[in-house]
This record gives sequence, structure tokens and C-alpha cells, in this order.
Amino acid sequence: MITVIGIKSCDTCRKALAWLSAQKTDHQYHDLRADGLDEKRLKGWINACGWEAVLNRRSTTWRGLGDAEKANVDADSALRLMLAHPTLVKRPVFEIGSAVYVGFSDSVREALA
Repeated sequence: MITVIGIKSCDTCRKALAWLSAQKTDHQYHDLRADGLDEKRLKGWINACGWEAVLNRRSTTWRGLGDAEKANVDADSALRLMLAHPTLVKRPVFEIGSAVYVGFSDSVREALA
């Protein structure tokens, strides 16, 4: 079973869910806003993919942060920021067993197929 993590208003998350349904792939959805984000899960994503891949610096939330919060971001501060603001997580995140994929690129679709 694939777990898809995202937010309802994210176009890419909606496309990913529609694609999985069209592929008849068994999946469940975890909404970051409604269901939350725990530190253990986020650390697993960071360990699997790197904090740079998980942190969405193009998000509206990122643009709304103060300059001091965005300055000199490292693994620890990125973790704290994403826990405080789950919408900073690049979406969608896919969990398949111990494997983690971030985004919905062609290479991710290949891995999910």
C-alpha cells in the first residue's frame, strides 16, 4: 500500500491521487493540515531523501517567513521549520514500505508504477 502525504489544496497532490486511482493502485491519503506531521516521520523522509529535497522553498509558506528564519537554513533548522509549518514540506510525499519519494516527477511515477 502506498501512503500519499500532502494537502488537499495542492494541485500536484490532486494529480498524483488521480493518477494512482487511474492506475488502480491501492493507496491511502494523509493530509498534513488535518492529520499533522510528527517528527519521527519527517526525520525518516529527511534521512531517505535529504532535507533539501523535502523542504519546499518555492511555497507560499516559505515566502511568508521572515528573513531571519530563512537565513542559513541547515538540516536542524529545516526540521524545526517543517514541524512548525507542515506546508513547507514539498508535496506529495509517497511512502511505500521503507521507501520514500518526494514530488511527482516522471522518475517518481516510474518508481510507483
